[in-house]
Amino acid sequence: MADPATGTSDVQQKYRQFLDLMPLTISLAGLPTSEGRLFSEDQLEARAITVRLAYKVARNLARECLGGS
Repeated sequence: MADPATGTSDVQQKYRQFLDLMPLTISLAGLPTSEGRLFSEDQLEARAITVRLAYKVARNLARECLGGS
């Protein structure tokens, strides 16, 4: 049976990695700030897709730079 503490530790490590990559992700996404206006649901979804793809690129770039696969 899996140790619950190990599962929590894995989630915390992945979350930390996510936060560490967030500045690069946002930069790669190149999205303008909202300037105080609200976005429609479709606009939010489009921005989320862009951030998701930018995160994948940032993660792969970090792995490449660190020599990992």
